[in-house]
Amino acid sequence: MKHIAITGGIGSGKSFVCKRLGKYGIQVYDCDQAAKRLWATDEKLQQDLKAIVGDEVYINNVLQKRVLAQYLLKSEANKITIDNLIHPAIARDFLQSGYSWLESAILFDSGFYKRIDFDFIVCVSAPLEVRVQRVMKRDGISEAKALEWIGKQWPQEKVEQHSNFVIVNDGERDLNSQIRELINTTIKL
Repeated sequence: MKHIAITGGIGSGKSFVCKRLGKYGIQVYDCDQAAKRLWATDEKLQQDLKAIVGDEVYINNVLQKRVLAQYLLKSEANKITIDNLIHPAIARDFLQSGYSWLESAILFDSGFYKRIDFDFIVCVSAPLEVRVQRVMKRDGISEAKALEWIGKQWPQEKVEQHSNFVIVNDGERDLNSQIRELINTTIKL
């Protein structure tokens, strides 16, 4: 089975592209949704998280995002510790899911791309000003906050350089023709 990853910075439109792929019969595994599901259902993961963060990270078996966020923001080492808990679980879940395609916003930033032998990596990109406007509108935040979030991720150009294929989702170029080209390219793998 081929493994294809779709990545791109916040506001690039990865999820939109993944929904469009669905119209072509391609289902994409969503790492963010999987993480939420695994934090909620995987007892070992919950026990490990409690051991690291503290019992207060779950109340009535519900993940306390605020508590987890506080722990994550304390240090880069804490972030790495949590990544080393959740990322192997996501990788196992993906490999057992039967999906070929995976969406991950932080594929390179987090080193997740090293956990699965991807045959092909797709970057969804958009101009910075478009990304900023999308994030501001979607999350109801200021331009400064949107730029701060974007600045915490790998630069788009670097993600593009590490990818096999780039889809430009700028609202002007024909997205469907790019998606068809992507599908035709991946069929030949």
